[in-house]
Amino acid sequence: MNRVLVVEGGAMRGIFASGVLDAFLSSNYRPFDAVIGVSAGAANLSGYLANKPGRNKKVITELATDKRFIDPVRFIKGGHLVDVKWLWECSNEKMPLDISTVVNTIPFYVSVTDINNGSSDYYQLDESNIDKLIEATTALPLVYRDSACLESGCFMDGGIADSIPVIKAYEMGAKDITVILSKPLGFEMEQPKFPSLVRKLLPNNEQVANALINRHQHYNKTLEFIQSPPEGVTINVISPDGSFNVGRFTRSKRKLEQGYKQGLRKGNEFLTKIKTH
Repeated sequence: MNRVLVVEGGAMRGIFASGVLDAFLSSNYRPFDAVIGVSAGAANLSGYLANKPGRNKKVITELATDKRFIDPVRFIKGGHLVDVKWLWECSNEKMPLDISTVVNTIPFYVSVTDINNGSSDYYQLDESNIDKLIEATTALPLVYRDSACLESGCFMDGGIADSIPVIKAYEMGAKDITVILSKPLGFEMEQPKFPSLVRKLLPNNEQVANALINRHQHYNKTLEFIQSPPEGVTINVISPDGSFNVGRFTRSKRKLEQGYKQGLRKGNEFLTKIKTH
């Protein structure tokens, strides 16, 4: 396993990766031996591996902006603020995927966070576990009130413990890693200003609360690894620039369209760059 593609999550910020991946598909750029996705990044990779250009954009701009996905009133009444299970099921109903192609073309891994110890774990998707694993890796803490359970345990959003599993890709043997970020390169994550509030909001998930409070440490360590990889390792980074104006819960279709176009442009710029080297 030499060439690996890693795609960060970020909820609606995933619109950037959807543009990059569509640029890849338009040029039939599929040189990877494996892929690793986190949260929305994993959902985006499903469309890429299924060779469905435009699908990820439609999921984000048409379904993820629907009130059935993000509903503050439902949240106040005790339900989900964001219903990630509904989004996955609805997108597959309206825009079906060939799941066999998604999971069998090349190894497809997702990062999840174990709710019992707050640590990262990584699973390879197959036809029997893909629904649960996509739910798990996208199960944002606090705003999605369920956790997804497999025989090995219960899990939440992979971005809690490992938002950008580049180090994991390296440990798996990758020497040529392409990573699609959802924030501009140079972003540095800070510790939550009110860690006691995080613990109060997660009274039954102490280990997850600790992972959230300390998330910045692993995140920034990963960014350092990306900028200074070990000898013999190449890391190609595709990231939005400072004009990227999409937040985690952005629902403005105008902003999402701009974010998609930036991803498409950055993806094409990357392809042009590697062709000239």
